[in-house]
Amino acid sequence: MSKPIVIMGAGPAGLTAAWELVRAGQEVIVWEADPSYVGGISRTVQAEGFRFDIGGHRFFSKSPEVNEVWRQIMPDDFIDCPRLSRIYYKGKFFNYPLEAMDSFWKLGVMETFRIVFSYVRSRLSPIKPELNFTQWVSNRFGKRLFQIFFKSYTEKVWGISCDEISADWAAQRIKGLSLREAIISAFKGKKAKPTATTLIRNFFYPRLGPGQMWETAAEKIMAAGGKVFLDRRVQTIHWDETGVTHITGINQQGEFFQQEGSNFISSIPLQELMLSIDPPPPPEVLAAAKALRYRDFLTVCLVVNRANVFPDTWIYIHDPSVKVGRVQNYKNWSIAMVPDPNLTSLGMEYFCFEGDGLWSATDYDLAQLAIREAAQIGLIKESEVQDAFVVRMPKAYPIYDQNYHQHVDTIRQWVSQFANLQPVGRNGMHHYNNQDHSMMTAMLAARNIQGGHYDCWAVNTDAEYHEESKN
Repeated sequence: MSKPIVIMGAGPAGLTAAWELVRAGQEVIVWEADPSYVGGISRTVQAEGFRFDIGGHRFFSKSPEVNEVWRQIMPDDFIDCPRLSRIYYKGKFFNYPLEAMDSFWKLGVMETFRIVFSYVRSRLSPIKPELNFTQWVSNRFGKRLFQIFFKSYTEKVWGISCDEISADWAAQRIKGLSLREAIISAFKGKKAKPTATTLIRNFFYPRLGPGQMWETAAEKIMAAGGKVFLDRRVQTIHWDETGVTHITGINQQGEFFQQEGSNFISSIPLQELMLSIDPPPPPEVLAAAKALRYRDFLTVCLVVNRANVFPDTWIYIHDPSVKVGRVQNYKNWSIAMVPDPNLTSLGMEYFCFEGDGLWSATDYDLAQLAIREAAQIGLIKESEVQDAFVVRMPKAYPIYDQNYHQHVDTIRQWVSQFANLQPVGRNGMHHYNNQDHSMMTAMLAARNIQGGHYDCWAVNTDAEYHEESKN
């Protein structure tokens, strides 16, 4: 009797793999640890009729294949969402992407002179070798602009010094931005075109939030004969000389489950994958897994008794005087995210480490902090908030510290011995993939099971990727 293909994790990568495989007639079983939601960090949480993202999730890809999967799963319920986002810094709101004249007027003549002088100096005498985030950004924008618009926000997000963050992070996330082009365009009376894929001005968005996409995917996978089980946390991944044989795990009630399989796809955090394997990997591989670091995330959703609060889809908070890192305005993503047009829901987003003061604070204290900081920024009055909800998301972001690449390579080399185990997705590969990149890794993994020879690790982060064969 043939054994099913087992997928660990029901986020975008896991469900995309399941979707591809059931459409090819394969038997698929998905385990998801969360008892209530699929979608991973791309879920949409619901509370009292309000729907909110765990961070904002845009649906945009330069890959026709990824766009086709989105259309196949949910052909009729996308809306076209115009992006408007700004940066809050020292009591002022700056357009983002940064526009030279807007920024220069708000910063003042002397600060503008310091920025331009710093930029020219950095271009004439760049820092070499270019190893960390500070050096990468300073070389391209100057140290002064780095300190104003990059340092505070980046260190809020990651909880470590910019000197500890790999230059890979900057190269991946802000490649394509050019201060020179922005200045030239400003003097021509034009806006610089957004050259980085993270700065697109319009994108598709599910009417009921990103979770609608993945909830629909799970429903269609099950309708096609696949099985998606919630509340099944992987504890142990068993293997022998033939490869991975089965997984075991439990639910929140402590019930035990076991599942055999022919092939296994893992989108659970790479660290958890390695620490769950039995017999365990060699000591150097375990050490590499334990050295991987993650940044955790929590959202305080504030229900505001006002029809319109601000026009942005989201605002980056670069000001170090508050702990909040970003503010989402869910109503401006889709009006359907809010049940009453006279109300607005804001997502006050905090980046933290599991177990630190923010993570461990009570929901009441977090709500009070969010209300106080939203008022301090000038977005609302404290008296306008009529409700608040808190959602915590562990391991939301894999950290690119100075040694992450070495650790991932060590793990990757050892895992390659298993022909029937493939890591995919953001946390599965410890790679800060966007949603479409995660989906592509899963699509290639599914094709490998059907006889393909693709290297899932070769999917780059520009979304201009092509499948790269191992042969």
